[in-house]
Amino acid sequence: MTASALVNKAGLINIFVGYLLLVEPYLLLLAITCLAMNEERLNNFRYWMLSFALIHLGLGYLQKIFLDIGILSYPRMTKEDNIQGVFYLSGGGHVVSAFVSMSFSLYYFISAKQRSIWLRSGVLFAAFMLLLFADAKQILIVWLAAWILLILTRVKNIKATLQYLIAAVIVLAIFYWCVENIELFRAFKTWIRPEIYGPEGDATILKTGSIRIILSHYQSPLNWLVGLGPGHTVGRLGGWMLVDYSDLLSPLGATIHPVSLEVWATWRGNYLDSSFFSPLWGWVGIWGDSGFLGLAAYLYICSIVWNRLCVDDFSKFLFLTVIVNGFVFTQMEEPGYMLTVTSLIGLRWHEQKIARTLRRNSLQFDAKTNAYLS
Repeated sequence: MTASALVNKAGLINIFVGYLLLVEPYLLLLAITCLAMNEERLNNFRYWMLSFALIHLGLGYLQKIFLDIGILSYPRMTKEDNIQGVFYLSGGGHVVSAFVSMSFSLYYFISAKQRSIWLRSGVLFAAFMLLLFADAKQILIVWLAAWILLILTRVKNIKATLQYLIAAVIVLAIFYWCVENIELFRAFKTWIRPEIYGPEGDATILKTGSIRIILSHYQSPLNWLVGLGPGHTVGRLGGWMLVDYSDLLSPLGATIHPVSLEVWATWRGNYLDSSFFSPLWGWVGIWGDSGFLGLAAYLYICSIVWNRLCVDDFSKFLFLTVIVNGFVFTQMEEPGYMLTVTSLIGLRWHEQKIARTLRRNSLQFDAKTNAYLS
C-alpha cells in the first residue's frame, strides 16, 4: 500500500485508514488467539459475546415493532432498511445487522449442545426472521455460496460431503417453495431474472464496470503491480469515506481519484440499486487500490487464517462468507461484520484448543491408571 501511494502520489492518511479498514479484524483475531485462556476465562468471553448478540437481536425486533406502529420514523431509506439492531441509522446497517445476528445464532446452534435443540433452533429462526424483516436477502445468497464452497472443500471426506449436499438440497427445495408461496419471501423474485446475468446482461455490465474504468486509468506497467493508490478506486475508503468524512480527512492530506466518481456515476440512478449489483466490491477494491501485489498480500493473510485458525467447519464457513462477500459489496472493510466474524473464529479456536487439551489430559490419565493397575 505504501509503494502504491508513492507511485500514485496518494496521501499518507490514505495509507493509514485504508490499511486499518482491511487489517483491523485480523489484528483483533491475532490479539484474541494470543490471550491465555482457561475454561473460566473462555466462559466469560463466550458470555459477553452472546450477551451482545442477544441485545442486538432484541433491539432489532424492537425497531421492527416501533417502525410498524409509528413510534420510529424513517425519513431516509425504507422501513426495512432501518431495522439495524445496535447499528441503528448507519446506512447499510440492516445488512450488517442481519449478518451479525445470523452468525451468532449459528454459533449458538452448533456450540450450545447442552441446551435444548428447540431453544437453539428457536434462536436461529428468530435471527432468520429478522433477516427477512430487514429485507437483507443478499445474506442468504452469500451463505448459500459459502455453503457450496464448504462442500467442495470436503470432497475428500465422502461422508461429510454427502451430509452437507443432502442438507443443501433440502434447504434449497424449502427455500424455493417459500419464494413461490409465502409473501415475505416474494422479494427474492426480483433477482430471479436470468436475462440480466448473461455476458451482456445489465447486472454483469454494471458489476464489472468498475474493472473497465480502473483499467482505463492505468498509465504505467507499475499500475498492474501496485494499482492506483490506497483509497483511489472502489474500496470503502475511496467509495465513501473520503467524501463522507472530507471535513476530517482533507486537512490531513487525503487524496481522491477520478475513478471513484466515475464508478458512482454508472451506479447512481440505475434500476439495479441493490448492493448485490454494486460495482463497488471488496476484491476489485483491493486490486484497484494496491494491484496484484496488494491482492496477493491479502490472500496470504487469508491463507494463514484458513489453515491455522479455522479449526472446524463453522469457522471455515464463516470465513468463506467473507470471501464471497468480497464479490458482492465492501463488507470485507465493514468493521461491524468483520470484527464479528474474526471474534467468533477466535472464540471457536480457543474452544477447540481447550477441548484438545482436555482430551489429551484424559488420555494421559487413562494411560497412567492402566499402567498402575497392571
